[in-house]
Amino acid sequence: MAHQFIKNRDIVLFSFQPWNLGIAFNFKDMAFELARYNRVLFIDRARDRRSILKRIFAPKKRETENRGTPELIQDNFWILRPKSMLESGNWSPAYKLFDFFNRTNNKRLSAEIKKAIRDLNFTDCLMINDNDFFRGLYQKSLLPVRDYIFYIRDALTSQPYFRKYGPRCEMEMIQKADLVVANSAWLAEYAGQWNPNSVNIGQGCNLEGFIKEELPEPSDMKSIPRPIAGYCGAVNSMRLDEQLLMDIARSLPEISLVLVGPVDSLFANSQLKLLNNVYFLGLKPPDQAAAYVHQFTICINPQSVNPLTMGNYPRKIDEYLASGKPVVATATAAMEMFRAFTELCNSKEEFVLAIRKLVNRPDTDSGKSRDERRNFALTHSWENSIGALGDAFYSTEKKYNTT
Repeated sequence: MAHQFIKNRDIVLFSFQPWNLGIAFNFKDMAFELARYNRVLFIDRARDRRSILKRIFAPKKRETENRGTPELIQDNFWILRPKSMLESGNWSPAYKLFDFFNRTNNKRLSAEIKKAIRDLNFTDCLMINDNDFFRGLYQKSLLPVRDYIFYIRDALTSQPYFRKYGPRCEMEMIQKADLVVANSAWLAEYAGQWNPNSVNIGQGCNLEGFIKEELPEPSDMKSIPRPIAGYCGAVNSMRLDEQLLMDIARSLPEISLVLVGPVDSLFANSQLKLLNNVYFLGLKPPDQAAAYVHQFTICINPQSVNPLTMGNYPRKIDEYLASGKPVVATATAAMEMFRAFTELCNSKEEFVLAIRKLVNRPDTDSGKSRDERRNFALTHSWENSIGALGDAFYSTEKKYNTT
C-alpha cells in the first residue's frame, strides 16, 4: 500500500533524549527520514539545574556546542540546543508546586523555540513531541504550531522518576494532542484510553549492517566456545530477567551465554559472572553490533515482564532476524507480531527447551527459513513507519478540521 507522506511542512521535533546520546534512538532516525521531504528543526534536550549540579565535581569537559542558535547539520535540517537552564521540580511535595516549576520550564523552552522558528522563517508548523509529557506539556498552547503530535514509545510512567507526577501529566498530554502515534499496538491501545486519535505506526530500523554476510569475527569472540546463545543490547535490570539468564546458563552448561552491551549496577555485581559459560563483553560501538550478532548460534531476548517491557517494541528482534538468526524471546504483548518468526516463551522451562532445540536445528525458526526471517524484518523500515505516520496524520487532520 502506498503511503501518504508528510511533505513540504516546517516540522519542529521536541526530543526527550539528547542528540549526542552515543547510541541510536528512534526520534533521531525519524528526524532524518522526515527531513527528506520537509524542513526540520530538532530541539535537543535542555539541561536542568540538578544534572548540572551533579557534574560540578565530575571531570570537566570543554563544551563546544553552540547553544541558543539553530545549527544546520544538513540541507533543511537544524538542531537547536537550548541555552535555558531548567528547574528540577520533580521533588515537589505537591502537584501545584511541581506544576509551577514545570510551567516555568515550558515557558523558557518555548521562548527559545519561538525565536528559532522566527529566525528560520518557519510557518504553519507541525510539532512532534517525543514522549516528553513534562517539558512538552504546555508547548501546544505556547508555540505557533498548527498541528501537534505526541509520540509514545515507552511506558515511562512505570519508572520511579515519573511515578509521582507522570501519570497525570502523560494523560493530559495525550488528551491535548491532535494525534498520538505509538511504535507498538499495545502503546497505541494504552493511549487510546484518553485520545481516540491514537495509532500504531510501527517501528523503523536501520538494518543494512545486519544483512551483510561474512562479517569479521570480533577479537573478543574468538576464544568463546560454540554454540552461543547471545544477547546484544543494554544489560539492564529494568528490561532483562537476571534469574532467567541464571537458569539458562545453569541448565545449558554446554552452551556459551554471551551478553554484549553496557551493564547496570545489578548486572555489574551479578552472580552470573561466577558461571564459567557466561561472558559479559561490555559496550560496543553501534556499527560493530552486527559483527557480534553474526557470531551467535541463536539470539535471545530474555526480558522481564513488567509495565515497561510489556508494550515496548524490541528493535533488537528485527536486528536478529535481519541477520538470519533463530530467536528465542520472552512472550510479551509487543512480541506477538513476531510469533511466526520467533520462539516465544512463558517460562524458564520453555526458554531452555527452545534454546536446546534451535541450537541443534538453527536453520529453521518456528517453521520459517533464514530468508523469510530476514525479509520480515526488512518490512520494518523507517520509510514505512514515517509513511504510516503520514497516513495517520492526514486521516486525523480531516477529522479535526471538520469539527
